[in-house]
Amino acid sequence: MSEARNEADEPVDAVTAAGPAAERDFELYVGGFQGTPEEIERQWFEKVYQGRGDSMLQLTWRAVLMGSLLGGVLSLTNLYIGLKAGWGFGVAITACILSYAIWSGLYKLGLARTPMTILENNCMQSTASSAGYSTGSTLISAFAAYMMLNPDAPLPTWLMLAWVFFLAVMGVTMAIPMKRQMINVEQLRFPSGIGAAATLRALHSKSAAATGAVRGLGIAGLLAAASQFWKDGLTVISASLEPFCLDTWVTRFNETAFGKTWMGRTVLFDWDPIFLAAGALTGLRASASMFLGGTLCWAVFVPILQYCQVTTATDYAGLVGWTLWGGVACMVTSGLLTFALQWQSVLRAFASLGRVFRKEGHAASEVEALEAPMSWFFAGQLVSLLAFAWLAQATFGMPYWQTAVAVFLTFFLALVACRVTGETDTTPIGAMGKVTQLIFGAISPGQMNINLMSANITAGAAISSADLLTDLKSGYLLGANPRKQFLAQFAGIFTGTLATVFCFRMLVPSPAVLGDKFAAPSAQTWKAVAQVLSEGLAALGPVKTWSIAVGALVGLLLPLLAKWFPKYEKWIPSAAALGLAWTFQWFTALLFFLGALAGYAFEKTAPRKAEQLLFPVASGITAGGSLMAVFDIFLKQVFGG
Repeated sequence: MSEARNEADEPVDAVTAAGPAAERDFELYVGGFQGTPEEIERQWFEKVYQGRGDSMLQLTWRAVLMGSLLGGVLSLTNLYIGLKAGWGFGVAITACILSYAIWSGLYKLGLARTPMTILENNCMQSTASSAGYSTGSTLISAFAAYMMLNPDAPLPTWLMLAWVFFLAVMGVTMAIPMKRQMINVEQLRFPSGIGAAATLRALHSKSAAATGAVRGLGIAGLLAAASQFWKDGLTVISASLEPFCLDTWVTRFNETAFGKTWMGRTVLFDWDPIFLAAGALTGLRASASMFLGGTLCWAVFVPILQYCQVTTATDYAGLVGWTLWGGVACMVTSGLLTFALQWQSVLRAFASLGRVFRKEGHAASEVEALEAPMSWFFAGQLVSLLAFAWLAQATFGMPYWQTAVAVFLTFFLALVACRVTGETDTTPIGAMGKVTQLIFGAISPGQMNINLMSANITAGAAISSADLLTDLKSGYLLGANPRKQFLAQFAGIFTGTLATVFCFRMLVPSPAVLGDKFAAPSAQTWKAVAQVLSEGLAALGPVKTWSIAVGALVGLLLPLLAKWFPKYEKWIPSAAALGLAWTFQWFTALLFFLGALAGYAFEKTAPRKAEQLLFPVASGITAGGSLMAVFDIFLKQVFGG
């Protein structure tokens, strides 16, 4: 055992696998190394990279093509889930499992000459992650909010393609100067990156657990797809099959169980296994907080509004205009307070900025040659700045200097967001966007579109940067070449941009489906904040104003209670989850909670099996159900169903 190892954090046990020597008996140095920056990087080079990254296929055409294909497909699942629940899931681990299963099948059938190496699979998941995760968040938030605010001013497809593409370019290249300090030297954990590395190691071990994970993902995906088709796809075959659709049965159940009065308050049940899977992945505390918030909203607050005749609305689209204000205030204040409570991370982030660009502690030439050069960072930022300056001015009338301010601000906020991701595995996209909205609310008061798109730059770039660093953490543990992994991630931008924009156009042909067919809670939040900052609180009226005040107070109180009483944190509701539930339907929160309960019970009764199967099964449900939902919509548009 190396003396440089962190003895308090043992590495994952070595794995013996069939294949090249470079793929056998290697360790994941999760605990990292110790010493000066030069010693740390030298230890990684000698113990992890040599004999692996310098002797194994990594950035190959088959890895990039497979990653682009899978990422493009999986981006549709995140787009659908984001429009439904404002949620986004990393696709790296799902892509790892799918890629391994597909390529292994091709190899066994003789259609592929050689198996994919573990580092090829790592490059593949970087491409897929970029395509599937870092290109769609702006569509379900800022662009959807823009459509609701400007229903008579549709955005051309070319503009959306350009905006999404350059946001991803800015975010990916922005991560270059952060990687060596946060991953190489400080060795922040980036837990999802560790999870992806461990998944790849398990898959390439040829173990029974790996086979079971692939089988579980496939079966769960097929069952979820069948459920979704039964729910909403039978009418594509024939309109006469509508009485047999699951939706028809669910409606009858709601009429019997709840009655039309409570259904008019959107307290009803719906079947969507995607949200069950989401709850299992999210965890019990956040999911229980959603259920609590949703019940308080739709079973208490809305009936009071209707009883007092504050509103006569009986559908979600009409009622959410009243409910979201308290939820938005709760999320905004809790996000900003949580951001402020991370002051130590913030200080370290800004303190490390100078070290990133200085030549002090310059790495050995071998390590330097492996990293993405700073010239790529400057080129990516310059090209993105020029592109946004023209796009924002030509489309939204945003002055050039304001675009420059937004890009400059984005770098510092993304720096902090990436550090928080490395320490907590949660990217504070909402808080980053709200900080920018508040700043531009002062710079350009009354300009809702400028407010939206300036914050869009910050949030989009931050999520792309954090996504790349999470992937690079996986490669760091496996001994990958970071420059090649960066190129793999960059390649995924192209496929992801095309897939997400054109699918978004298909799913959201007009703003009318937002708030009706798709709750779009993330977009509702962005829209609400932009309206408040442009019109002022006085225009909202007393009910909404008091909702904001109470929601803001709850958003401040819950994080403080969690900080003051850490022993009881698991019993204190999550302010972000509680607030989010006021922006989508009650049944969504219910399904999250039921899924979390099922996952918790599985972990308690069969912990070993849960460790092997919970994530693959949940990922399979998410992928299968979402893809079938998108496919159903496509079939109905083609056949006019």
